[in-house]
Parts: sequence; C-alpha cells; structure tokens
Amino acid sequence: MTKEAILEKAKESFIKILGHNNFQLNNETTANDVDGWESVTHMMIITDIEQIFNIKFKLMDLMNMNNVGDLIESIHKAL
Repeated sequence: MTKEAILEKAKESFIKILGHNNFQLNNETTANDVDGWESVTHMMIITDIEQIFNIKFKLMDLMNMNNVGDLIESIHKAL
C-alpha cells in the first residue's frame, strides 16, 4: 500500500473520531492544527487506525510520533 493510500484511509479515522472534516491532513499536520484532536481523541484515533490496518503500534513508535507523517511512516513499516 502506498503512503498516499495510507493517508487517505487514516483520514477516514480522523473524520470518524473527531466528527468533522474541517482540516487538511498531510505529513506536517499536528494535533495543534486540528480542532478536537486532544489526548483522549488521539488515543481513539490510534486505536481505530490499529483496527483498520490490523496492526499494533509499539510504544516507542507512539512516543516518537510528532506529526501525521510519522504516523503514516509507522503504519507503512508495520504493513
């Protein structure tokens, strides 16, 4: 799966959990850029993405994620 396809699929999770699509999701996007992306919704997004892609993130991967690009890279490696 390409990183672009992963990003599109991951965006569906963000929209579902956050309840809106008033944001641009790209490699540089951080929680500060998206309304409603807080600590609780972050964990909900991570859990949903793990289910969608049938993967399980390692704690160290989660701790090293600084933006959506890092998330997409972690998903890509896990697949």
